Amino acid sequence: MMQIRTLVVDDEALARKRLRGFLEKISDIHLVGEAEDGRSAIEMISIQKPDLVFLDVQMPGEDGFSVLRSLEEMPWIVFATAYEEYAVKAFEVDAVDYLLKPFRQTRVTEAVARVRARMEAAEVPPPLDAIMQLERLTQPEGSRQAFARQIPAQMARKIVVLPVEDVLWFGVEARLVFAHVSGRSYMTNFTLRDLEERLDPEVFFRAHKSRIVNLARVKEIARATTGRYRLVLNDPGATEVELSRVQARALRERLGW
Repeated sequence: MMQIRTLVVDDEALARKRLRGFLEKISDIHLVGEAEDGRSAIEMISIQKPDLVFLDVQMPGEDGFSVLRSLEEMPWIVFATAYEEYAVKAFEVDAVDYLLKPFRQTRVTEAVARVRARMEAAEVPPPLDAIMQLERLTQPEGSRQAFARQIPAQMARKIVVLPVEDVLWFGVEARLVFAHVSGRSYMTNFTLRDLEERLDPEVFFRAHKSRIVNLARVKEIARATTGRYRLVLNDPGATEVELSRVQARALRERLGW
C-alpha cells in the first residue's frame, strides 16, 4: 500500500495531539513530523517533502497562506480552521479540503480519502494561484484589500512613484528588489512577498521565486529547447522572463493554454 507522507502544522499543542491520534489510526498515513508555527512548517516541508500537510489557517506570525507562499513545490493541503465560513468557501474553489475544529475521526478519514483518490488518479496538487484565490474569497466582504496603484522606488537621491501598470516585472538582484519599466530599473524597499500582498494577484503573477510579472504586459509564452517556458513582454526590447516549472503549471491552469 502506498504510504502518504504527512505533516501536521498547528500552533495549538492539543489540536496537534488530537489530529495526530486520528491520523495514526489510518493505515497508509506515515507521519513525518509536526510544526507549531509557520516558520518551522516552511523548514520542515522543505526538508521532509511530505505528500500531505494538515495546515492551520490562523497562526501568529506566518499564517497558513503565508506558509504556502514560501514553498517552491506544493504538497496536497488540508486546512484546519475554527471558522465555518472558510469551509464553505473552500468548496467553491475545489482546490483543497478543510477540517473544522474540533476535529472528528470520520472527517479526518474523509479528508485523507479525498487526497488518496487524487493521488491514485495521478493528479498533482493545485497550484499556489488557485489556493491564493481561496485566500481572497475567505476575506470578509467590505474588508478585502485595496491593491496598490503606485509603487515608490529610488532613483539616485529621488523617490519616484511608478504607476503599477507601467511596471513590466519585479525581480530580485543581490537581495534587492527592482521594478523594471521599459528601458529602466528602479530599486524598491520591498520584498517580493511585500509586493504580492500589495499588488492585484489578478494582474501580477509570481513567475518564479525571484520574479513577479505584470500579466497585462505579456505578449507571448515561448518554450525553450530545454522544455522550460519564458514570458515575452510587450516592451520595445521584448524582454523575456523565466517561468519556473511549478508556476508554468499554475499559469497554464489559470490561462487555459
